Amino acid sequence: MAASVRVFVSHLSGVAVFDPNGDRVGRVRDVVAMLRVGARPPRVLGLVVEVVSRRVIFLPMTRVTGVESGQVVTTGVVNMRRFEQRPTETLVLGELLDRRVRLVATGDEVTVLDVSITQLHARREWEIDKVFVRRGKGGALRRKGETLTVEWSAVTGFSLEEHGQGAASLLATFEQLRPADLASVLHHLSPKRRAEVAAALDDDRLADVLEELPEDDQIEILGKLKEERAADVLEAMDPDDAADLLSELPEEDKERLLTLMQPGDAADVRRLMAYEERTAGGLMTTEPIVLRPDATVADALARVRNPDLSPALAAQVYVCRPPDETPTGKYLGTVHFQRLLRDPPFTLVGSITDTDLRPLPPDTPLPAVTSYLATYNMVAAPVVDAGGSLLGAVTVDDVLDHLLPDDWRETELHQGALGMSAMAGPDEADATNGADGTDEPGEARDGN
Repeated sequence: MAASVRVFVSHLSGVAVFDPNGDRVGRVRDVVAMLRVGARPPRVLGLVVEVVSRRVIFLPMTRVTGVESGQVVTTGVVNMRRFEQRPTETLVLGELLDRRVRLVATGDEVTVLDVSITQLHARREWEIDKVFVRRGKGGALRRKGETLTVEWSAVTGFSLEEHGQGAASLLATFEQLRPADLASVLHHLSPKRRAEVAAALDDDRLADVLEELPEDDQIEILGKLKEERAADVLEAMDPDDAADLLSELPEEDKERLLTLMQPGDAADVRRLMAYEERTAGGLMTTEPIVLRPDATVADALARVRNPDLSPALAAQVYVCRPPDETPTGKYLGTVHFQRLLRDPPFTLVGSITDTDLRPLPPDTPLPAVTSYLATYNMVAAPVVDAGGSLLGAVTVDDVLDHLLPDDWRETELHQGALGMSAMAGPDEADATNGADGTDEPGEARDGN
C-alpha cells in the first residue's frame, strides 16, 4: 500500500508537539515501535513526549493528526501519566540508531544512521519502512564509507541485543540539547544504552549531564567508566557536585578516585566534603570569580563573560587580597554585575566594592542561607572562614537543589503537574484523570 507521509526519526527529535488550538504540549524525545516477526516492518506505536517538569508521557500515533513543517499536531486528548517502556517495545532513537546489522542480499555489515517512519493511507497507522545505513563498522573514527537507504526487509539483526553498540548517531540527534534535557533523555534509556551514550560523550559534556541526573543514575554511570576516565569526569564537574557524588560512594571507591584526580581538584573536593551537607560550606562552590582590589572593571567584565560560568556565579565578583585562589587572602567585599556596567572600564574594583553585606560562615545552616538570599535579593553569597578568607560562594541553584525533594529530578513537582492540567485545556485536563477511557497509559498503545 502506498505511503502518504514519510519522515526520518532524527528529524523528529526535539520537535514541538501542539494541540489543535496551537498550544504547545511538549517536545518529541523518542519514537516507540514494536518489532514484528520475520521481515515485516515494525509498527510505530507512538511518541515519547517531554512535557512540564521534564515529565515524559506516551502519545499514541492514533492521536497524531499531522507531522509536518517541523511540528507534530495532536487531537488534543493527551494522557498525562508517565511513560514506562514495556518489554515488547523498542525506542527507535535510543535503541536502533548506531546498531550494527547486515544486508540480507550481501551479508555486508552496516551501521544504522537513521530510520524513516511512514503513514499508511488506510488509517492513522504508521510503520518503519526505510533504514539509512553506512557500510562497515561504526565508531567515532570511522565516519567515511558508502551510505544507502534500503527497505526494512533488506536488513537483518534488529532483533538481537547488541553489545558494544555505538552512540554517534544518537548523540548527533541530541547534540543541541541543554545538559538538563540530555540528562532526561539518558534517564529514560535502558542501562545498556545509557552506559554506551555516556562512554561516547566527551568529559566536559558528560560532567554537565551528570550534574543534572538523579543520584542513582550518576552512581551507575560513574561505576561503568574506567577509573581514570571517571576521575577526569569528576575533575570536569563543579567541585560541589563532584563532592556530593563522591560522598555517596563506598569509602574505598571514593579514596581511589580522589587519588586519581589532579591534586588541586581533589583538594577542593576534599575540603567541601569536610563540611556538613546542608550548610553554607557543604553547598558552596570553590570556584567563584575572585579579583584583587587593583583589578579594573574591564578585568572583571572579561571574567564575567566566561561562557562556562553559570549565570548565578557570573552575577558578581569577589574582591580579596592575594592569594586569589580559594581559600583566598582577606575578603574585602563584593562587586555586583550591574555596578560593573555602570562604571568606566579603567575603574579599580577595590574602589567600588560593596562592603555592607556580611559574608556567611561555612557552618551557616541551609534555612539561614535561604533567608540571606531572599532578604537581600541575591543569587549568590560569599562564604568566609573565621580568619576572613573567602572559601567559596553559595549559589541559588545549589540552594534549590537541597530545598526540593530528594527525588525531584525523577518525579515532577505536584504544582508542575497541576500547572500542565491548567495549561492544556479541558480535553487534556480530563485526560489527566483518565477521561480518555484508559486506566493505564499503555492501553492506547494498541492503536485502537
